[in-house]
Amino acid sequence: MNTHTPHQTLSLRRNLGIIAHIDAGKTTLTERLLWKTGEIHRVGEVHDGAATTDFSTIERERGITIGAAAVQAHWAPRDEPIHHLTLIDTPGHIDFAIEVERSLRVLDGAVAVFSAVDGVQPQSESVWRQARRHGVPLIAFVNKMDRTGASFERVLTQLREKLRATPWALGVPVGTESQFSGWVDLVDRSTVQWDDKGGALRHAWTADEAAQWLPQREALIEAVADADDVLAQAWLEGETIDNAQLRAAVRRGALAGAGVPVLAGSAFKSKGVETLLDAVVDYLPSPVDRPAVVATENGTDVRLPPDPDGPLAALLFKITHQNHGALSFVRVYSGTLKVGDALASSQHAHGRRVSRLVRVQADQTHDIKQAVAGDIVAVLGWKEAVSGETLSAPSRPLLLDTIQAQQAVLAWRLTAEKASDLIRISQGLASLAQEDPSFRVETDTDSGETLIWGMGELHLEVMVERLRTEWGVNIRTGEPRVAYQETPKRAVQRVEGKVAKQTGGQGQFAQVLIDIAPREDGEVTFVDRIVGGAIPRGFVNAVEKGVRAALGEGPLGHPVVGVEVTLVDGQTHVKDSSDMAFHRAGSEAVKAALAQAGTQLLEPVMEIAIHAPSGNVGDVVGDLNRRSGRVASIEDQDGQAEVLGYAPLARLGGYTTSLRSLTQGRASSDMRLNGYEAAQTA
Repeated sequence: MNTHTPHQTLSLRRNLGIIAHIDAGKTTLTERLLWKTGEIHRVGEVHDGAATTDFSTIERERGITIGAAAVQAHWAPRDEPIHHLTLIDTPGHIDFAIEVERSLRVLDGAVAVFSAVDGVQPQSESVWRQARRHGVPLIAFVNKMDRTGASFERVLTQLREKLRATPWALGVPVGTESQFSGWVDLVDRSTVQWDDKGGALRHAWTADEAAQWLPQREALIEAVADADDVLAQAWLEGETIDNAQLRAAVRRGALAGAGVPVLAGSAFKSKGVETLLDAVVDYLPSPVDRPAVVATENGTDVRLPPDPDGPLAALLFKITHQNHGALSFVRVYSGTLKVGDALASSQHAHGRRVSRLVRVQADQTHDIKQAVAGDIVAVLGWKEAVSGETLSAPSRPLLLDTIQAQQAVLAWRLTAEKASDLIRISQGLASLAQEDPSFRVETDTDSGETLIWGMGELHLEVMVERLRTEWGVNIRTGEPRVAYQETPKRAVQRVEGKVAKQTGGQGQFAQVLIDIAPREDGEVTFVDRIVGGAIPRGFVNAVEKGVRAALGEGPLGHPVVGVEVTLVDGQTHVKDSSDMAFHRAGSEAVKAALAQAGTQLLEPVMEIAIHAPSGNVGDVVGDLNRRSGRVASIEDQDGQAEVLGYAPLARLGGYTTSLRSLTQGRASSDMRLNGYEAAQTA
């Protein structure tokens, strides 16, 4: 019988993500976490295509995580009660950053995994920044400590220098590289020894061990005390800091973002997994430790603590299509969600009804009757769900912040090999676009061809492969197309937009005067400087909509960014003015202003991190220069070099293949959008 209060029950939950650069070992670690907690009884390996969370055919064939997968586990450290863990294993490739973004949007904490050999890699920095932007407390796990070239200290240094983090090493690795065999626990004053199969034996420090390791424990206490007043007071007063005091102080600091607990292990060898599970419970937040979620109600912000008896507020953050139908993942922030409930939806006027509610274990589902604040569950059967929609009670509709997707930068042309496949292709593309907000489908207005937009070549490759395998269609892909933008070259003032049709029935009249000016930050803003009511408020809104619509396609045929449009004056007609007229007048004014100002073509520029043997650096740099790129830095270490550079996306077609050819397959690269710059060629 459960004797916990709702608050106590919530405090026993941990909703966490596993985040990292590709190949740092996230999925292998997740597999070991499931095994150590007894959720699975046989370990599946990524390289064998048998990992629990990489369950799609494409993931198993390619050996990479493409979609974030949720699993459940249970763990009780020391003599504490059993805690319920919901883990989401996220992709490491930048092309699938939306999976990390929407996972971190709903999670309470995260474990950031770093390779002890490769350290802080480019995508490590990206996911770290994403976690910090969402205010998600972090634990760092230094993986692959059994590999040649592993260095715990080097990763700690890179955490400080590259991520501007304050790492708190909670222990000291025993042994080096392939001889990695144990962990000195500075918090619990004990030592863990692992056998070859990952079995752990923990013992309290002997007198000799205490003499050796107490100075390092004191250094940890001092570092944590710098961020925690309670521990600092006890330490300054000369108290002996016991295990519980230090653990509580590290927890407070981690939840506040003042420091990052760091542990080490080898997921593949099952070493360090139990200590990490203990740390997840000890140092990552429960739902009650997180700030109350802010929702909008009738235009007013309200704060909602995670109370099962509070008003219902839930966010639909991910959609997948499995054998049993559409699966809509939901984080419940407040209230209780029950089977049979009628719900208000921020995206559907008629609302929704919950017919089946499930907990998800990778590709398996288990029916439940209800979910309460703090739960991450899924609803089966919603065919037109939208990622980012808010679910609430019809009697009290609420609105949560939605999920932001990065703008797609690369497009492929798509054609069907057989006309009979057109309907299935259309259905498949709609399904994929529903699942992934960073994937976009549109029709080329000139040729009538279908364009699919994504975050990079791998992203589009996966989408095309899914169309072929899941929808059984034969398709061809055409020449890539890059997402260019435009920005005004100069400011222009008092440009008129006018609509005047005042003969032959209902008239249309609107006149607006606008100024436009370039913005350095790339943002698009609309400023209302109308005085004396020259244009009524309702019509000003129509002008803004017309302005923004016109900015969707500039004189060169691309979206216009980096511009401030100011509405300075206008005229209305007592009978003939309307929203439609002012919408059109705003649009015409922008087109005229951009024609006067002229626009500069902008192209996406990628940041490229290239990992290559030192002997190939000259070839790599030469190839980057030929692609109109530039080198920012070169770091050489033990015969391996990391080249950081920038190049226009339009010049990077087939780059991965070219790089492998240059280096006999020994180099790899990672790309991410760095921003937009003036195009070198029109």
